[in-house]
Amino acid sequence: MINIYTDGACSGNPGIGGWGVVILDNNKEILLNGGNQHTTNNKMELTAAIKALEYFEIKKDLVIYTDSKYVKDGIESWIKNWKNNGWRTSTKKLVKNKELWMKIDTLINKHNVKWKWVKGHAGLKFNEKADELARKYIESSN
Repeated sequence: MINIYTDGACSGNPGIGGWGVVILDNNKEILLNGGNQHTTNNKMELTAAIKALEYFEIKKDLVIYTDSKYVKDGIESWIKNWKNNGWRTSTKKLVKNKELWMKIDTLINKHNVKWKWVKGHAGLKFNEKADELARKYIESSN
């Protein structure tokens, strides 16, 4: 089982945003990060999860830790109905960030993924490190 911590951050919302990923694969720590000059926090949270999933080319057993209820609830609760409703919400509005949700949906089907929510900024070492990586992009862009 590979443990992955993901996080997204934004300076302004929308604004400059960053994403960070910490992959713990057998005693190996793999760090990924990046960002976008004009984005939202939710897009960066989703992008972090996407980048983590894209890292693996062959099927893996993954546990993804996120401090984003938007990501966790979207994957575990909302996405099935969105797909059934033609990517519309229960109020018939288009799903925000549809292209990212579609990408994550495709990627999770290539792996065995368990999602776990963790409280952000609560001193959890690898969640804090993912946050640090996300903020690194923002700081380097200012």
